[in-house]
Amino acid sequence: MEREIDWLDACRRMAARQADLFERTRSIAERTEYEGRGEGGDMTLKLDRQCEDIVFEELERIAAAGAALSAVSEERGEVTLGGGEALHRVVIDPIDGSMNVRRTIPFHSLSIAVADGDSMADVHFGFVHDFGAGEEFSAARGDGARLDGIPIDPPREEMPLEVVGLESSDPRWIVGAIEDLQGKAYRIRSIGSIAITLSYVACGRFDGMLSARGCRSVDAAAAQLVVREAGCEIAFVGYGLAGATLDLETRYPVIAARSGAHLEVVLEALEAGMARQAD
Repeated sequence: MEREIDWLDACRRMAARQADLFERTRSIAERTEYEGRGEGGDMTLKLDRQCEDIVFEELERIAAAGAALSAVSEERGEVTLGGGEALHRVVIDPIDGSMNVRRTIPFHSLSIAVADGDSMADVHFGFVHDFGAGEEFSAARGDGARLDGIPIDPPREEMPLEVVGLESSDPRWIVGAIEDLQGKAYRIRSIGSIAITLSYVACGRFDGMLSARGCRSVDAAAAQLVVREAGCEIAFVGYGLAGATLDLETRYPVIAARSGAHLEVVLEALEAGMARQAD
C-alpha cells in the first residue's frame, strides 16, 4: 500500500530551493540565458530548466518511496515516475511568469497541482508560491484554501467590480476586453502570472480576472482549486471543469470572480476581446 504523501511539505521544499536559486541569480543578464524550446512550445530559459530540475528531484524522491506519478511539465512534457499505474497526476509550472523573472520583476510563482484524474475537476491539491511577496497559497479538495497556512475567508458581501486582473496582456489581445470593461470596472491590474492572479481573486484582492488568451493546464491547475475552495467562481469557457484537460496541448480561456454576477461581467469582457481578435 502506498504511504500518504505530504504534498504541502514537498512543495515547500521546492519553493525554498527555488528562492535560493533566484537569490543567486539576480541580474537580467544572468536570467536571460536560453536553452532551446520546451515541450510547451515556448523558448526555455536556463533558469526555467534549473527550477524544473528542483521540482523533479523532489518528485523522484516521492516516486522512490513507492508512489507512481505522471508528471506534466511545461519544459519536459509528460513524464512517468515510479513503477505501476500512476495514481497521481502532477501538473507543474516551475516558473509562472517567465517574462517577469527574466526582467527581475518580482511577480512570478511556482505552481503545483496534484490530480486523481485527467481534468481540472480531478485536482485535489493545489500550491502556488508567489516569490515576489513571499506568500504561499494552497488548497486541498474539501478542506478549503489557505494563505500562508491560514484559512482564506474572502469578503462575502456584494461589492462593486472594483479591481479586475487581466492576464495574457499582449496589446493585440486586450483591446476589446478593456473597452467592454469601461463603466463596469474601476481599475485593471496586470501581474503577469495567471496563478497569482487567480489566487488574488480567491483571497479577495481582485474582484475578478480574465486571461485574454487561452491558457494551458500548467498555468491554472493549482490556482483554480484555490479559487474553488475559497468559495469563489471560476470557468474554463467552452470547456467546463471536466472538459479542461490536464495536458500541454489544450488551451482554454479562464475567468474567475468573487461572485456569479461579477463572473458574468468578466465573461462579457472576454467575449468582447475574443471578438476583437477575430476581426
